[in-house]
Amino acid sequence: MESILLVDDQPANLQVLLQMLEGVGCKLLVAKSGEAALTIVQKARPDLILLDIMMPGIDGYEVCRRVKANPGTEKIPIIFLSSLDETSDKVRGLQLGAVDYVTKPFQPEEVIARVNTHLTVHRLSREVQKRRDELQHELQVVSRLQHNLLPDHLPQLDGLRLAVHYETSRYAGGDYYDVAQLSNGRLGVLVADAEGHSAPATVMMAMTCALFRSCSNRIEEPDRLLSFINENLCKVNKESFVTAIYGVYDPRRRSLRISRAGHTLPILYRSSAKEAIEVPCDGVLAMGCDTYLQVPVTEIALSPGDRLLLYTDGVTERFNAQEELYGKRRLLRQMETAATNDPAILVQEIIQDLERFAGNHPADDDQAMLLIVAE
Repeated sequence: MESILLVDDQPANLQVLLQMLEGVGCKLLVAKSGEAALTIVQKARPDLILLDIMMPGIDGYEVCRRVKANPGTEKIPIIFLSSLDETSDKVRGLQLGAVDYVTKPFQPEEVIARVNTHLTVHRLSREVQKRRDELQHELQVVSRLQHNLLPDHLPQLDGLRLAVHYETSRYAGGDYYDVAQLSNGRLGVLVADAEGHSAPATVMMAMTCALFRSCSNRIEEPDRLLSFINENLCKVNKESFVTAIYGVYDPRRRSLRISRAGHTLPILYRSSAKEAIEVPCDGVLAMGCDTYLQVPVTEIALSPGDRLLLYTDGVTERFNAQEELYGKRRLLRQMETAATNDPAILVQEIIQDLERFAGNHPADDDQAMLLIVAE
């Protein structure tokens, strides 16, 4: 049962209020002073307070201020009761956090109507907060499950070092990366980006992960891998798409064979030229749109000191407060000017530069990076 706290230092006023509200269907609590009211508020946490202003000791304004200053009671609605009818008095009460103001002498219909209105608002507010808390809990669970889909470690490979960064703009998102150790010491690396960054994107990300890990007989060839994932996404998906780039590194050839489906071009830093460029590799449409007739494959030879970055567009499309894009130029500069070939440090430097650029402006999209450094 909901409860209402009536606060007034005049017994006659309390009696009138009790008679008016006896048919409202709430438990009625009574306090004859500000001190008593604060004690009851802490113990009973009423659903509504009808609060007199002019009282000896702690007046109604101070009671309101203390109630609103306490995180545990700040959301309790307060209706001021007073013979004061000056606009400045009403404004002061509202500024302190009261939701309404009723002047004496009381009109029964007015008091009952306002009480019912604010009880209803408070009830709905609690219900909304409850549902919001439940949704937040569900999203936190989804986020943990999604992170569990990512590799728990990066493999060690002679002549190659890896580092990754993964960040969602919300609890869960559509970016994805994965690695697979293949035959003959080869390594498969995948970076993908499902459209959007909400629940549908999360589902598409999980489907892409499941298809990648179930594709044991095609994972050796980049073109066959993307064709397999695309074929299956097209069967179940009609409203979204996934971009991806997949490469297979062969340590004997010291090269990476790459196929791309609607994804951002990889960035390659050549140690010999001291220059970073976008790799001009052909590709096909994003996965989930239509079947592929043929998927191009581009081979990239990697010499010691070369760096190759696979990333999602949430990195370059990060905005700052002035609505400027981080852009590819800044990312290319970071790849060129890094003073280290430690991939973990280089990825961290890119993240720091990105955060300096964005300032306090939150990310609008998920971000994933997988950096390969040849030794």
